Amino acid sequence: MKSIVTLLALAFALALAPAVATAQSLIEGTVTKIDTAASKITIKHGPIKKFDMDEGMTMVFAVKDRSLLDKAKSGDKIKFDADNVNGQFVVTRIEK
Repeated sequence: MKSIVTLLALAFALALAPAVATAQSLIEGTVTKIDTAASKITIKHGPIKKFDMDEGMTMVFAVKDRSLLDKAKSGDKIKFDADNVNGQFVVTRIEK
């Protein structure tokens, strides 16, 4: 019985691990401009370690899905994730 409880606890911890890792990997930034016609968002952000960016800057990002632009407006502080798709930085997730 003790080993079953241990296995269940381990399974639960492993199930939560991706959510915790994802939340910690989000990038903090401030929206400075949204261009819905071009499906782009300009964000002033801090360092992005996964892209080897050691300093913050303001960048224009494409968005994976245009509906992401509805989640923020200019001046909003956000947390976001991005990928490098064929040499273009693309926002894949936005949270306020």
